[in-house]
Amino acid sequence: MNIKILNARMERREDKSYIGKVEAEVEGHKEPYELTIYSKSGDAWEYSLHFLQQPGPEEEILAFEEHIENDDEAFDVMVDAAWDSMEPEES
Repeated sequence: MNIKILNARMERREDKSYIGKVEAEVEGHKEPYELTIYSKSGDAWEYSLHFLQQPGPEEEILAFEEHIENDDEAFDVMVDAAWDSMEPEES
């Protein structure tokens, strides 16, 4: 599955948890997606996947979700894109 990341961002909250959003297109899918990721410590991630702008075919979002569930590398690429957008923390 070819995934193109359109935009990614991550922030660290006051409670030291992380929340990020990754906007992505999947080749052959009608609508782009937004993946919201959350972690208390920056290692184990929870996520929510939804269409970015308007609803698309349910079978497409289910296929994409199955892909990122089963392909750690694909999920990690999206998390890394969000990490890379973060401003360095001041000491």
